[in-house]
Amino acid sequence: MEERVLFLINKFQSGQMLEAEKTELLLFIEDHPDAVSEEIFNLLMAHDLVHTNDDEINISHHKWDSILQKIVSVDQLKYQQKPPISLYYKWAAAAVLILALTSIFIYKIREKSPVFTTDIAPGGNKAILTLASGKKISLSDVANGDVIKEAGLSISKTADGHLVYHVMNEDQSTGGNETNTITTPNGGEWQIHLPDGSDIWLNAASSLEYPLNMSKTSIRSVRLKGEAYFEVAKDSAHPFVVETEKQKLEVLGTHFNINSYADERTTRTTLLEGSVRISSRTNLAEYGILKPGEQSVLSAQGIKINTVDTDESVAWKKGYFMFNNEKQESILRKISRWYNIKVEYADEEAKDVMYYGTVSRFDKISQVLHKFEQTGEVRFEMQGNKLIVYKD
Repeated sequence: MEERVLFLINKFQSGQMLEAEKTELLLFIEDHPDAVSEEIFNLLMAHDLVHTNDDEINISHHKWDSILQKIVSVDQLKYQQKPPISLYYKWAAAAVLILALTSIFIYKIREKSPVFTTDIAPGGNKAILTLASGKKISLSDVANGDVIKEAGLSISKTADGHLVYHVMNEDQSTGGNETNTITTPNGGEWQIHLPDGSDIWLNAASSLEYPLNMSKTSIRSVRLKGEAYFEVAKDSAHPFVVETEKQKLEVLGTHFNINSYADERTTRTTLLEGSVRISSRTNLAEYGILKPGEQSVLSAQGIKINTVDTDESVAWKKGYFMFNNEKQESILRKISRWYNIKVEYADEEAKDVMYYGTVSRFDKISQVLHKFEQTGEVRFEMQGNKLIVYKD
């Protein structure tokens, strides 16, 4: 918690705080008033966002009035135009009420919190490594350090949940087609450092198959199911190729995110740095070239390229969900993967409710769903690991 808040404070101090991050900080303040009063206020003082000699914060209950005013004042004009019904709008309103020191509002919000017979913790570092021999290793169960040595490579697990490949002996590395596969379950994620130096973050319910002989092939080719963020090591002599069920992506060295879940209608590739070529596996003549800040959407109608806010696509990697006028049906697919739940709609129209905002991935599911209920559009019932959705 402290690390994330410190990150947000640093972004604010540098003048680079995004809209979603401002919303996230406001949400945190509302959700954790006890932590705010001491721990976070001290952090803000340490980063010179507030000062002990400010007249307006001499009384403790005024201190957040000053801080929040600084955070939202830059964008006050933007709030004059009412956006669609959304999390962002609701929490912007909550921020104004906090600024007015309306403790009654906060009390009533908490009073309306849904009651869950069961609650579910967020996902974490969980994955299965399948070796070339077919042996499976549960990475969450093995000790940190060396996991195994294979084909001239040392495979180790770090304390912060990374799988790292080191080339020990180039002469002993395999010249065949041996591969490893890392698979995350629902509620799992993992980071891999490949033998070529590329780093890949794997989201929940995903898998990545990759060769062990990257240094001996003309093309570094991997296969993805689900979602992953790539930081590809540059090597002009060995292009990097990512294949999914429906598309093929070719790069030399770049940063990008691919969402290719089987239960999604489209495959989305978002480019943050470099350049990539996207092609359809069913129609090789159809392709597109992405520039930073662009996203390709591959559907049955072909490839469409849009300019997007890249933060939305990589929010999961940074520890939160981010929605930009997104339907609840799409949002709950993401939540179901991360919390390992099943979703059932008692009212079909609840699927079409739209949201705009940011929610932490590290809260329990009851806290996440409470944010959606505050729009007054939906309500939820949790039965074991099944979530029932109603339209209010």
